Amino acid sequence: MTTLVLIFATALVFALGATPLARLIALRADVVDRPNARKIHATPMPRLGGVAMYGAFIVALILFADRFYVSQMISILVGATWVSFLGLWDDRVGLAASWKLIGQIAGALILVLTGVSVELFPYAPLNIAITVLWVVGITNALNLLDNMDGLSGGVAAIAAGFFLLIAALNGQYLVAMLSAALLGAALGFLVYNFNPARIFMGDAGSLFLGFLLAAVGIKLRFLHLPVIATWFIPILVLGVPIFDTTLVVISRLRRGVNPLTTPGTDHTSHRLVARGLTRRAAVVRLYLVASALGIAAVICAHGNVVINYAVLTLAAIVGLVALCVLEWQQK
Repeated sequence: MTTLVLIFATALVFALGATPLARLIALRADVVDRPNARKIHATPMPRLGGVAMYGAFIVALILFADRFYVSQMISILVGATWVSFLGLWDDRVGLAASWKLIGQIAGALILVLTGVSVELFPYAPLNIAITVLWVVGITNALNLLDNMDGLSGGVAAIAAGFFLLIAALNGQYLVAMLSAALLGAALGFLVYNFNPARIFMGDAGSLFLGFLLAAVGIKLRFLHLPVIATWFIPILVLGVPIFDTTLVVISRLRRGVNPLTTPGTDHTSHRLVARGLTRRAAVVRLYLVASALGIAAVICAHGNVVINYAVLTLAAIVGLVALCVLEWQQK
């Protein structure tokens, strides 16, 4: 527990100190997000917050992570570094969507080649395919969720917090250390990113957060419960970005546009604002939903097959109703 507290505190303090520095560097290097017709901010916004989060995460683990787990962390850290570099490149000079996708697949394969893989089925090719789909999907889901001040960083912090709680209660110390570092880094950055934001995380941050959360979800194990009762726990923890991506993809396919490369104000947060909420209130509502799903995941981590599938069914029904209501509103 002391190690986890030290990792969390170090990442938090480093992010609190490094984010203003990243803001100054971004302004001087002209790494800024300029306003246009599809964006809601009115002035150019520095977007190197992801670099500060990455640095906070790495420093905390280097200083205080249990050396016994270092070898198991290497592939996750290498993959996270790779996708964060892709995001930074995109923030600075721009990167075609196809190359970003190829880079994300490469990051997922780094995990697979080092044994970090989904283990749902007895067929290795199927597990590999699901692993790549999960990693690429969650990485992009956090990227798509970064559409309003404090949203992606806050939801990532909540997810990391619940992964930390579940891992600590189940003796999953590797997952707990990664989650503690991610939680501290995200919260430190969120101080400057919550509405009204003074800095954006950029793709360097959103891709980094998504990749790490996907990897942590894969590494989470429940030795006292069968896989059939626990496979969906990471999906519950990451329910908000998964829901938002699903909503956007369905909506854009219905309109006949590319769901991943077509920008727009059709995300969950935008639709809540259209229903009368302020931007800050919309973000806080999604924080509450993410927290409720995290609590559901904690229940499932200590339940049985019947209870867990009852929770999953309830969450799926609520999500389906919400999706229908929000998409109907968009007509």
